[in-house]
Amino acid sequence: MSSGKISRRRFLQNSGTAAALWMPHRVNGYTQQELLSFFDEEGMRREISKWELDTPCLCLDLDALEANLVHMQETITRNGIASRPHAKTHKCPTLAKMQLQTGSIGICTAKVSEAEVMFQHGIKPIMMTTTNVTPTKIKRAMGLREANPEFIQATDSAQNARLLSEAASSLGITADVVIDIDPGGHRTGISPGKPALELAQLVDQLPALRLRGLLCYDGGSQHVKGFSTRRQQTLERMLAATETFDLFNKNGLTTEIFSGGGTGSYNIDHETRGLTDVQVGSYVFMDAQYMDIGGLNNDTQYTDFDPALTILTTVLNDQYPGRCTTDAGAKACTVNRPWARVKGETGLSYSSGSDEFGTLRYEDYPSRTYRVGEKIELIVSHCDPVVNLYDTLYAVRGERVEAIWPIAARGMSV
Repeated sequence: MSSGKISRRRFLQNSGTAAALWMPHRVNGYTQQELLSFFDEEGMRREISKWELDTPCLCLDLDALEANLVHMQETITRNGIASRPHAKTHKCPTLAKMQLQTGSIGICTAKVSEAEVMFQHGIKPIMMTTTNVTPTKIKRAMGLREANPEFIQATDSAQNARLLSEAASSLGITADVVIDIDPGGHRTGISPGKPALELAQLVDQLPALRLRGLLCYDGGSQHVKGFSTRRQQTLERMLAATETFDLFNKNGLTTEIFSGGGTGSYNIDHETRGLTDVQVGSYVFMDAQYMDIGGLNNDTQYTDFDPALTILTTVLNDQYPGRCTTDAGAKACTVNRPWARVKGETGLSYSSGSDEFGTLRYEDYPSRTYRVGEKIELIVSHCDPVVNLYDTLYAVRGERVEAIWPIAARGMSV
């Protein structure tokens, strides 16, 4: 796909041409329930501007999203690998389907509850990257595998592998398993080399398990600032995983899956020999954390992907000099740093340390000031936890709300 634009019909199921840019004469502030009453399978049946949305709410710029999807797929295809995006970023089945339809070979989930929701919405190629260790989680994962032959799960210990085998055997199924390799952060995964090889050999021998390969996600390298420094750390920390990949092959074990990498290293990961696919996530939305890491062509700003996800917030108080108060505090923005940023403006800073209220401060030469009732668009700090605060994504083209997408896996943290 070479076009920077993805068909609206293909993903939004709308007919006809795009409506002209429309701005209301009166800002109504429709509630979510009112907006849902204007929406059906064909799209919005009323002309609604994003500035009419009640706040705080989460908006998704469709033009930016589509450009991000295209750029990622074109880049990794050119580099000879595939994408297996992490749905923990968006928790939205509609977005997962868009990723699959634009060339991704599957999706990843962090929790079994996310995997269950995605499957319930018709998504089958799912790889769960977190090990299930409790009897309840193992039972749920095996129930999902029984219903979905394309479900794959991770393991990182011999004890866990035996439990998985017992659970699969009790259902009369064969569960697909990948070995989770620790890249050095000691968060999850088994040590590379001999320990990983021995675990893979055990999985290969246990009844009711099928070894599919390995995964190694190096989250610690994704936000390293400066492209050359990030590239060096990424490749160094993945070297042991590649050596483990070689051990698997030498001992006759399958390596059809060697999954890892992410948004910060998507154009580096193909240099890790053997890697089959990248577990990219944040690229669909972008956020302030990623915007500061620098890219291949800009060492201070990461401009590979456009910020597509924003929070719309309303000014509640403008009585005090040098600042105003909004309705988007920690419960709408999180307290992740750096703070959210005002889209398209300069000389302004934003903080969301209060539960219910955000604070906008005017610094040197602010590009504008705001009055009570006016709305502000914020680039999110860290997209994953922000998405988990909302039930709905408002898909926007230009100024017009084009679709309403449920964040169906919101709150699915078990």
